[in-house]
Parts: sequence; C-alpha cells; structure tokens
Amino acid sequence: MNARKHNRARRGGEPKPKPAKQAGQPRRTAVITGITGQDGSYLAELLLAKGYEVVGVVRRTSHDSYERIGHLLDRVHIVPADLLDQHSLTSVVRDARPDEVYNLAAQSFVPTSWTQPVLTGEFTALGVTRLLEAVRLAHPTARFYQASSSEMFGKAQETPQRETTPFYPRSPYGVAKVYGHWITVNYRESYGLHASSGILFNHESPRRGLEFVTRKISYGVARIVKGKERELLLGNLDARRDWGFAGDYVDAMWRMLQQPRPGDYVVGTGETHSVRELCEVAFSHAGLDWKKHVKVDPRFVRPAEVDTLQADASKAKRELGWVPRTSFTELVRMMVDADLERLS
Repeated sequence: MNARKHNRARRGGEPKPKPAKQAGQPRRTAVITGITGQDGSYLAELLLAKGYEVVGVVRRTSHDSYERIGHLLDRVHIVPADLLDQHSLTSVVRDARPDEVYNLAAQSFVPTSWTQPVLTGEFTALGVTRLLEAVRLAHPTARFYQASSSEMFGKAQETPQRETTPFYPRSPYGVAKVYGHWITVNYRESYGLHASSGILFNHESPRRGLEFVTRKISYGVARIVKGKERELLLGNLDARRDWGFAGDYVDAMWRMLQQPRPGDYVVGTGETHSVRELCEVAFSHAGLDWKKHVKVDPRFVRPAEVDTLQADASKAKRELGWVPRTSFTELVRMMVDADLERLS
C-alpha cells in the first residue's frame, strides 16, 4: 500500500489537499525513519515548511504513537516498515522515489543498550545497512542522511571532538552507532551514493523522552513544583555534555543533503555543562534549590561512563553555514516551562 492510500485508510477519509507547487519548482520528497521521535518531528516540520512531500516510516504496532507528530498527520504520509525487515524498506524507497532519505530511527536510549545489546545492534547498526541497501537497489539517486552520534567518541581521545577524532565507544549503543557510521561511509565510497553522516552531540527539547536525563530533570522539577514528588533520583552529576536544541540541529541535517558532495559533520554547540549545572538552571528557574531535592542513586550510574563530550563544529559552520541559535540556559528553561504547562 502506498503512502497516500495508507493515510486514507488509517484516518478513514480523504487527505487534505497538498500545498500548491511553486512555479518551475517540482516538489521534493523526503522519507524519514523515526518520524515519531523527537528529531523526526522537528525535521518533518522543517521540511514541510520548505515545501517537501514528507513520507514518515513507522513500525507496525498494536497501537499508534503519534504524540509528537499529531499536529502533522494531515500533512505527512505515514507508511509501515521496519529496520529489521529489508523487503519493507526497499518497498518504501521504491514506491516513494524520494529525493532525500533521513535515517533517524534507532534504539537510542543508551542504558537500554546494555540490557538489550543484540536488539540495539539489529536496529542501530544493521538497520542502517538495510536502509542503505534499499536505497542502492531501489533508488540510488536519493541523498541519504545517517544519524550518527557523539556517543561514538565515548572515551574521547581528544577534546573537543571533530570529524577526525578516533572513535572509542563506551556502550553497546555507541558501538552500534560506529558500525552505522562506517557502513554509511562504505556505501558512499563503494557505490557512489550521496550519503552523509551527522555526528550530533546531545540535542534536547520539550519533546525528549522521559527516560533521558534532561527531560527527567525538567519533568521532575515540574512534578516537585506541583507537589507530586519531593525528590529526584539521578546518576553521575559530574558527567559533562554538549547540549543543544533539537530544533536547531535538524536544520544541519537538511543542509548536509543540499551539498554538492556528501560528507560527515560534527554538530554541537562547542560548550559543555555538567548534569549538576543542568539541575541548577532547571530548579532555579522554578524558584527551587536543587540541593534540597536531588539525590544520587547508584542504579543510574552507567557501567562504563562517558565523562566529557564537547563538539568542534567548525566544519559545519564553514561548509554548511550552520550555527546553533538556542543557548543552554534557554533550552533548559524551555523544557521546564513546557513540563510545567503539561502538568497545569
């Protein structure tokens, strides 16, 4: 079933009319895996604003999970496919014949990668190969974006980290992302695909899942303010990350696929902040003293910790013209405000 028919069947009616094409400019099509995730929702918004036809790939499950893209469902085409199933991916690419393919789907929660390392490898590593193979077989002129990760640097061999910094992953997730990164390079060099990887450092938003530390903190602050909790349990408060706003980072993804030649780009703010600093900003924004509420729980300390990650995004600035627009403090306050509003 193609994207349009699937949408019609799922919603029980005709889709709304598409925006009119601009004269002399054929409408471009983009396929997004992981469209229901944080990054997928922001990327879909960006591409729709640019006039793209957006095809979102979702796994077939017993229930729909469209919380982040509910406001977009009348403007995007949702199609079922699975990173574990080669045939379904090839069918999507063959039917959509996209100009661009963005692979954002993965098992992306680092702690889960220790409890489910094999499944993480299937989705986050081999899933990339399956999608690249689908592009190669069904529509090799499509431009391909792979969501690589700063977790590939892990026990960083230099600070800040740039495109040439050696990888030293410290989790099954990081290891799987290294495979996904190098198989993208391999398909680019072996088959001439326009395939690029964005090595994105931590990027957050009010749409972040509750299992991630930034959202765990912002939501915890909101629950404490509303009297629903008294304390927040966290792991290593000294871990430092380069945190930015996901809405800024999807613009870098798009810019990569507009380049005449494919390549790999580090994307980050160049600043690092500790989990402790994040707590200070989040709690103080709500008029609270974080020290009275935050407790360290050994259960949330990783088996192999990544201490500090810091981006050198000078290549992205130089070649893509990309710079982050949202500061760390603005990001944290935005997330706290959103969670306070959710619980109001």
